[in-house]
Amino acid sequence: MEVLTIHPKNNNQLEAIKSVLKALKIPFEKKESPYNPEFVKMIQEAEKNIEGAIYLESEEDLENYFKSLEKDVQG
Repeated sequence: MEVLTIHPKNNNQLEAIKSVLKALKIPFEKKESPYNPEFVKMIQEAEKNIEGAIYLESEEDLENYFKSLEKDVQG
């Protein structure tokens, strides 16, 4: 048999899912996350901010980045 992991977005969705499972007599178990929800949200927002970021690890990277910007501006 398969196991499903469900991620409700709010308490209303969670309660609706629980009601359906109970009505269908489908057993389920509740597991608490070991992480603080605010911390998880902060990490998820940071991951979104990383998308599309430019990483410059050396002076050479920085120089090359500025040269590429100059080329883009000059066309």
